[in-house]
Amino acid sequence: MPSRRLLLSLLAVPVAGAVAYQVACQPRGEVFTPALAGYTFAFPRDHAAHPGYKTEWWYYTGHLRGPKPEQRYGYQLTLFRVRLTPEEQARPLVSHFAADQVFFGHFAVTDLAAKRFVYSELISRGSLGEAGARTDYYRTFLDPWTVQQLGNQFTLDAADASDSTSLRLILGPGKGVIVNGVDGVSMKGSAPGQASHYYSMPRMPSAGVLTVDGQPVQVVGESWMDHEFGSNQLSPDQVGWDWFSLQLSDGSELMLYRLRRQDGSTEPASSGTFIDPTGHARHLTLAEYRIDELARWTSPVSKATYPARWRVQVPGLALDLTITPTLADQELRTRNSTRVVYWEGDSNVTGTSAGKPVTGQGYVELTGYAGSMAGSL
Repeated sequence: MPSRRLLLSLLAVPVAGAVAYQVACQPRGEVFTPALAGYTFAFPRDHAAHPGYKTEWWYYTGHLRGPKPEQRYGYQLTLFRVRLTPEEQARPLVSHFAADQVFFGHFAVTDLAAKRFVYSELISRGSLGEAGARTDYYRTFLDPWTVQQLGNQFTLDAADASDSTSLRLILGPGKGVIVNGVDGVSMKGSAPGQASHYYSMPRMPSAGVLTVDGQPVQVVGESWMDHEFGSNQLSPDQVGWDWFSLQLSDGSELMLYRLRRQDGSTEPASSGTFIDPTGHARHLTLAEYRIDELARWTSPVSKATYPARWRVQVPGLALDLTITPTLADQELRTRNSTRVVYWEGDSNVTGTSAGKPVTGQGYVELTGYAGSMAGSL
């Protein structure tokens, strides 16, 4: 849901708040489009930007392998759009330097053989053509990073400032679009509009070139794409979330998120989606699954302590899974963009499905452990 998050100032660099999925309560007088039940998705239209909503993000994670057995990698690329002024209140921009939206992004690569995690961040007000998101077709960019649709395929292009770590992928649609939630909305609380419009493309065949330490590697694998847009998601008593996207060896996928409250309880609106091998999706309420922490890890840099291994059970689906990070330290400290510290990382899955052994790969996002997200999204 992933994980998504923010409170930005007009001048862009002082972005307070949070990283990937939510947005602060709207100030009085500001009316952004709310995410309400009854929304009907249409594609390819809804791959593109929705500028009436305050916050939007396009989020990719994936698992890639090179020609050698030891060449295994995880990656994350997320591009965010945050509107500063409601669309109906916006005035014509009188300068090439003016902007009514802010864009920022995070790019990370986990090199399993080298046991190394690297990440980059960007931010721009979108003036002078440095960043943008098309509304007539899917192309979102934060120079030099770009994600877009070309025919029946998607492309992804990102690199750090030195070009020593870069990724260029072509992705197929795989199972296609899976809508999360009920009646067009993924609820994050009990109030109308405290939600997002949220869909996934959970198993996109991927191929391209990953450059690590300046050395290009031909890679193939599978990616998971999330796209969310909304205007008012986290409530003041919600401190953060745990989000899971899992691709299992039997051809099924599982997405779950747990919104954590200040008192230690879980937000009842937390939910998930199970996708069977044929592409049929089933909505999961919080009562239908259980997430137990099995280990913890403390960052030597931020000193935040995160869950570091989990048991996930979905009794109604006879799923019993153990999720283990492939690398303990996959913490992003985004001081130059969102100013949020969070953990998001490549993980392995083992367990059983309907009593049969199953393995898998996944990504986990953990926010609010290095400081509460309450009031910032």
